[in-house]
Amino acid sequence: MSLNEFSWPVRVYYEDTDAAGLVYYANYPKFMERARTEWLRALGFEQTFLRDEYGIVFAVSKMEIEFLKPARFNDSLSVTVEVDRAGRVSIDLLQRVFRGPEELVCRADVRIACVEADTMRPCGMPAAVLTELERVT
Repeated sequence: MSLNEFSWPVRVYYEDTDAAGLVYYANYPKFMERARTEWLRALGFEQTFLRDEYGIVFAVSKMEIEFLKPARFNDSLSVTVEVDRAGRVSIDLLQRVFRGPEELVCRADVRIACVEADTMRPCGMPAAVLTELERVT
């Protein structure tokens, strides 16, 4: 698995579904959040480290989701993270949710902004983070 095509497995649990047995729409962003966290971890950046050492956190500032097919209880999904654009203060990502190797269930364009942990004001990313982003894009 290359980091510019990062994928994280997710199993759909009963708690993820609605009365119809389908994944409740609000849970897809949760699946995507888990994949972004694991993607950062694979890059070598624990979010607690970024907060404690650099005083920054990443916050979603924009998300546009397209729901294409329903996922159901017990489905095995893969959630991908791909960098579309990395700037000094924000990263634009394409995230997709697949059932099996090729069945696209959901996709989202996501912008995460680097913000100061204490003030939640936008700030520049640490050089180490920018270097890793350049390496994987």
